[in-house]
Amino acid sequence: MSVTVPRIQPQPFFADKNRAFWNLQSLGWAGAFLLRGSSTIANGQPFSSLIPVLISTVTGYSVTLLIAVVFRFLLKQRPIVTWGVSILMVVLAAGLVAFIDAWVFSTQNRGSETAGLQLFLGAFYLSVTLIGAWSALYYAINFYLTVEEQADQLLRLENQAANAQLAMLRYQLNPHFLFNTLNSISTLVLLKQTDRANAMLSRLSSFLRYTLINEPTAQVTIEQEIETLKLYLEIEKMRFEDRLRPIFSIDPAVAKARLPSLLLQPLVENAIKYAVTPKEEGAEISVSAQPAGDNVRIVVSDTGPGLNEGGMKPHIPMSEGTGVGLPNIRDRLIQAFGERQSFEMRSTPGGFSVIIEFPLNMDETSKVAA
Repeated sequence: MSVTVPRIQPQPFFADKNRAFWNLQSLGWAGAFLLRGSSTIANGQPFSSLIPVLISTVTGYSVTLLIAVVFRFLLKQRPIVTWGVSILMVVLAAGLVAFIDAWVFSTQNRGSETAGLQLFLGAFYLSVTLIGAWSALYYAINFYLTVEEQADQLLRLENQAANAQLAMLRYQLNPHFLFNTLNSISTLVLLKQTDRANAMLSRLSSFLRYTLINEPTAQVTIEQEIETLKLYLEIEKMRFEDRLRPIFSIDPAVAKARLPSLLLQPLVENAIKYAVTPKEEGAEISVSAQPAGDNVRIVVSDTGPGLNEGGMKPHIPMSEGTGVGLPNIRDRLIQAFGERQSFEMRSTPGGFSVIIEFPLNMDETSKVAA
């Protein structure tokens, strides 16, 4: 019988700032007591001399708690106020601790010839060093936490901006495709071909359900993307019938590789518009995905007229009037993969091809399409 061992997730030390403060406060003053106590014993003093050290440590611990309350307020003030009042607080706190230390020492050692002022100055030097170091550490930790918080906030804002841009690019695709399909359904209804119109409407419903239930910033596997393309092509085949001849060649080694959802659909839509529509005999549209070293290479090609025969021009958006097209796909690739991607167009006598390469990544992400 196997035993499931629960995974312990490490928590950052400063995840709970209040707990981290008390831990550091207690450990710091405990360390100060051990250091001063061991130094006292090492100098041949009796164990009873640890009592003033303990009282001094407890006093310092208590006083710094009060200082922390004041410093927390000063963090929100102007720098000149923060530093000025902080220095004054350190001096006053050190004076208070030194006075208590001197009084405890003189009470315990009534026969000592050491003058009260000398005792106070010696204790004050030690106290101002300890409390000054404590204050410097307090501000240093708070400065570090502030920088970390600002960095996290900046990262969250950058992610939100990137996600918003990805969502905008994805949402640009739907209106154009929806317009074309609804126009075809309307035509079928006018021609009283209700069965075909109903079938197309059903397929459109399935396709839109897929696009709506998934986040626009989600990544899908190539396998999922191809299934979506097939669903889209079923709708288009209702219009073009045998004139539209899709061919798929997907290497199993890259079937689970991830890419932005609906990245290939506008390329296929473009091929239909410029290769299938103008030719009476239609055209073949092939989609292939193969490994290319550490990358995935996807090729979407057609047997249409290409660039040299009056087909699509590289600088013209694929969907005129909506601004959707090649720039959209380039932007989505850049958003998803940065510089680790490429986008290339090739025109041959036998047609036109778009070649996309991006890193081969099969890891699950937090934004995976259903």
